[in-house]
Amino acid sequence: MDTSALAGAYRTLLDAAATVAGAGEPGPVPPPGEWDAEQILAHVSVLTATTLVTVATVACGSGATYDNRPAQDGWTLGTVITRAGGAPGLRERLRRQGEALCLAAAVLGDAERAVRVPTLLVSHGTLLVDAPMPLGDLLTGLADAELPGHAAQLLALLPPDSGTRPEPAANATA
Repeated sequence: MDTSALAGAYRTLLDAAATVAGAGEPGPVPPPGEWDAEQILAHVSVLTATTLVTVATVACGSGATYDNRPAQDGWTLGTVITRAGGAPGLRERLRRQGEALCLAAAVLGDAERAVRVPTLLVSHGTLLVDAPMPLGDLLTGLADAELPGHAAQLLALLPPDSGTRPEPAANATA
């Protein structure tokens, strides 16, 4: 499997995280009800770990499932933030997780990418998907929508006068 789009999406996310980290202390404050930079990074870390488990499970011939709800749980995000050591640790964790996911996905053949994985996707309390999805589509969605959406979400935390804030992008899915 060609993982160049996935690798590029992780680079873009990590560049956005570094830009936000470079904005200084205290960190950018999100709008009410939105996540801060650490929570966004922890969310993506949990999603990446979930995707790694799913890819590995399919690659070893076992039945897999995909459920993004743990990546939205406040306690789980807080635990991941603490265990990673905050934003710097989360950035390093995501860099390594992204590399690992790209390596794992690169060995998938057509038959494995076509495996339909029972999938539950929820965003902001709204059910988006409750149906089997091809594993390849989960990886494509991560590269094409999820990671770019969270990169934009991170950059939206920058103050308007920072000179590095991009034009508004499509909302990220959780």
